[in-house]
Amino acid sequence: MFREESIVKILHVINSVNPTTGGPIEGVRQLGGTLASQGHVVEVASLDPPGAPYLKQLPLQVYPLGPTRLRYAFSTRLIPWLIANRSRYDAVIVNGIWQFHSFGAWRALHNSNTPYVVFTHGMLDPWFKKEYPLKHVKKLMYWPWAEYRVLRDAQAVLFTSEEERVLARESFRLYRCNEVVVNYGTARPTGDMHLERQEFFGRYPELRGKKLVLFMGRIHPKKGCDLLIEAFANVLAHQAGWHLVIAGPDQVGWQEKLSNLAAQQGLTSSITWTGMIGGPLKWGALHAAEVFALPSHQENFGIVLAEALAAGVPTLISNKVNIWREIQSDRAGLVAEDNLKGISQLFQSYLNLPDDTKLAMRQRARVCFEQRFEIKQAANTLRAILVGITGVN
Repeated sequence: MFREESIVKILHVINSVNPTTGGPIEGVRQLGGTLASQGHVVEVASLDPPGAPYLKQLPLQVYPLGPTRLRYAFSTRLIPWLIANRSRYDAVIVNGIWQFHSFGAWRALHNSNTPYVVFTHGMLDPWFKKEYPLKHVKKLMYWPWAEYRVLRDAQAVLFTSEEERVLARESFRLYRCNEVVVNYGTARPTGDMHLERQEFFGRYPELRGKKLVLFMGRIHPKKGCDLLIEAFANVLAHQAGWHLVIAGPDQVGWQEKLSNLAAQQGLTSSITWTGMIGGPLKWGALHAAEVFALPSHQENFGIVLAEALAAGVPTLISNKVNIWREIQSDRAGLVAEDNLKGISQLFQSYLNLPDDTKLAMRQRARVCFEQRFEIKQAANTLRAILVGITGVN
């Protein structure tokens, strides 16, 4: 139960706090940090091995309950730890499904006095069923006795857009949960924009004076990086001064194939691969970009997309990014199909815009961020949900 001063004690449960794993841990960082700054208690239980170097990068108390076994990330420590500690928390937030941490949380919490909610983080998107049919067959066998129960017994299943909520219903016939669409987002930049730009150009001096198309995220087939390279070759490679920057970890060993594709397109000197970047260097890249491109085949939210909007960067995205309707409605970017024709059209449409329209789009990007995706709004929404499920006013 919450105390009279409404200080909330929250536990996030997540598979890993490794920042290279993508959006869920960044969401924990942003939401948890904001709520902690407001005086709430926010801690994290993960299945990372104790002593992992990235544990110290998260500015929250982390309880690493690994190491794990198998790709399912099974840990014998999770359920006993949750049972022993669940009474210390007012609510638990489960981040992501399909690995042991979500089922383990259900086992420990569903018959207890500690309520839990689930962020699915796009992991019920039917794209996965279409793209990986063999994996989906395995999920069909697993679903009724595990993840279906995880969602069914949660006080709320949290979706970060209406698009995500609707799509989640299409993956499995057996589906029942308390759906809630919540605000989601990130913090506005707080550093010196000019100094951050200089730091970025200091690291990559060859990019000074270029018009940069920036992709930032995991290098993974679902992100459409191959479409990005081919569309750049079709349209922008023929324009003076344009350069493509691909920033992110090579999560599945795809970069070599993409580099070969770029060489075939004659783009070797027109692409810079930075690897994963963070902090001021990340913001410097965003401030230096002419446009931010995200041609994903499936993208639940894309925190880095919200960061691009916060930096006032026009966004060129596919209509498989679940917040595309909001960006299109606010005229903060351009949207097209996730195929070569569509992504090429995005680049050509942007080129055809008058300069004053491009400037207005940058301004609208910032407004879009402030009104929809600024982290304090998301944190307040989440806190209200957690208070509501306990019946406390």
